[in-house]
Amino acid sequence: MLELRSITAGYTANAPVVRGVSLAVAAGESVGLLGPSGCGKSTLARVAALLHRPDSGTLLLDGEPVRRWRHRAPRALRTAFGVVFQQARLSADPRLPLTDLIAEPLRATGRGKDVPDRVAELAPAVGLTPDLLTRRPHEVSDGQLQRACLARALVLRPRLLVCDEMT
Repeated sequence: MLELRSITAGYTANAPVVRGVSLAVAAGESVGLLGPSGCGKSTLARVAALLHRPDSGTLLLDGEPVRRWRHRAPRALRTAFGVVFQQARLSADPRLPLTDLIAEPLRATGRGKDVPDRVAELAPAVGLTPDLLTRRPHEVSDGQLQRACLARALVLRPRLLVCDEMT
């Protein structure tokens, strides 16, 4: 279970984007956030995925408080989250073919030997054909690139998937 309690977060000390937000997500549950542009949905998603430290409040994973964020969080905690970012083109390295884009988290965590099997398993599951896997981001459509980014988010078998404007 993921629980956010009274989260206040922003990018400058005196101008938080979200204030006092609480949210709980149980295993198997899907939660969507709805609000106007600029209301803090992406910031809250980044806090939930341990990518942005809140100014105040508590984040609990399975009842245990999270005390470290980003690269300082233990690997087991970081890899519990898969993230699909809002803009696929900005989150994808333009130099990498889609196979390597999907495999990035495996290689970063020392599981490079799993690349062929995981890519072969995930590509059809997200709607990518083998011919697309050798192409670079500029050679595929936005939808195809978003599917590769979804596969990248799933490649480590995360317990939680955080999607920022997935559709």
